[in-house]
Amino acid sequence: METEHYVYILLGLSLIGMIWYVTNRGRANLARARADSAPAVAGDDVLEGAAKNPEQFDEPDEEALEEMAALLGEDE
Repeated sequence: METEHYVYILLGLSLIGMIWYVTNRGRANLARARADSAPAVAGDDVLEGAAKNPEQFDEPDEEALEEMAALLGEDE
């Protein structure tokens, strides 16, 4: 009968440990979800990336020049 008591104690401690783990994990997930769904504040976001080929903007092509001429009204 002593062995059964030790097994019950071990299972009880395991249950308590699992409950503790699940509640802590749930709280962390809720905190992360709240942070992710918080409204965006201007300036807090980090914009990453850049043009893959920034040199392509140094010299405009013919299509861009024609479009700019049309916008400035130089076609008329």
